[in-house]
Amino acid sequence: MNTKSFEFRTVPLIRVEWGGSARLAEILAETFAQRNILIVTDPGLVKAGLIEPIVANLRANGYSVALFNDVVADPPEDVVLAAVEYGRQHKPGVVVGLGGGSTLDVAKLLAVLLASEQKITDIYGIGKVQGTRLPLVQIPTTAGTGSEVTNISIITTGAATKLGVVAPQLYADLVLLDAQLTLGLPRIATAATGIDAMVHAIEAYTSKFKKNPISDALAREALRIMTANLLIACEDGQNRAAREALLLGATLAGQAFANSPVAAVHALAYPLGSHYHVAHGLSNALMLGPVLRFNSTAAAHQYAELADVIGVPGQGNAQKRADDFVKAMEVLMSESGSPRRLRDVGVLEDSLDMLADEAMKQTRLLVNNPIDLQRSDALAIYREAY
Repeated sequence: MNTKSFEFRTVPLIRVEWGGSARLAEILAETFAQRNILIVTDPGLVKAGLIEPIVANLRANGYSVALFNDVVADPPEDVVLAAVEYGRQHKPGVVVGLGGGSTLDVAKLLAVLLASEQKITDIYGIGKVQGTRLPLVQIPTTAGTGSEVTNISIITTGAATKLGVVAPQLYADLVLLDAQLTLGLPRIATAATGIDAMVHAIEAYTSKFKKNPISDALAREALRIMTANLLIACEDGQNRAAREALLLGATLAGQAFANSPVAAVHALAYPLGSHYHVAHGLSNALMLGPVLRFNSTAAAHQYAELADVIGVPGQGNAQKRADDFVKAMEVLMSESGSPRRLRDVGVLEDSLDMLADEAMKQTRLLVNNPIDLQRSDALAIYREAY
């Protein structure tokens, strides 16, 4: 077998432990000497009571804990700057991101900016971060974004504009996967975040330039275990095995797409979040079917392989199996209860042209698509999704 040259990076340590967050002090002590902790989270988790016992455990074991809990979905630049100002007042030794993808993204940037003279505007783009960062721990509370193991942070920089920071410094030192934290996730959020992770796996598997044997293996396993467990978790949110499987699958998919980047599904999903505040996972779910159909000829071989991975019945040539795969994914999304049409989430038909214009600005993502996508294609996909 001749393998082309490639590079694969990921975090150095992942710990999987049901209930592990309840003994975070002991886990941190095994890796870090610092005793000043800054936890980044959101007000919803504080209100739900998830944060208090974690903070209590840390303080009972001699840690000084500061809490920044002002993260919001699609976090604007102002939230990051507020977190940095808060962090400078408290001078933490370790930053802990505890929450969904938005929280984890803010924690990454906070760890970088607290250790740097760079401004946030200096680091937008790929490879712009200089130097190092504070020690960083990531604890996801949703099974979807994979942000805990990626080197990417997405920030809203205007009324409807998002920019990314991509740099190796954004990989955390330690990731704790405690699926117990995901038990309270409602059905729709479970479906949307789960489908988000599946999109990561699918797009990593078909990414145009950086697809590699390691990312392929992670993507296949992520998709296999998530398709087998998504509906179980949607029907029974307290099912421990399903929750653990979804969280692990999301992390595997995150490792895959951190090295083999996502493409057109994400490019067309981002404007939905920016202009209509559709949650990221849900926006990916809305765009997945139409984009899969658009890509199905160019990616027929890969989609056929994924059909076998998730056990889609049937036989035939690659195109037939690819079509079977697309249909199976759409059935899964429908059965999960996730909204299926743009009109169902408040998108206006007369905004589709504008959305197509915005999607074409996502060149960082579109370049990874298995087939070139033009503005007319983007508009046709939005119309199909409407």
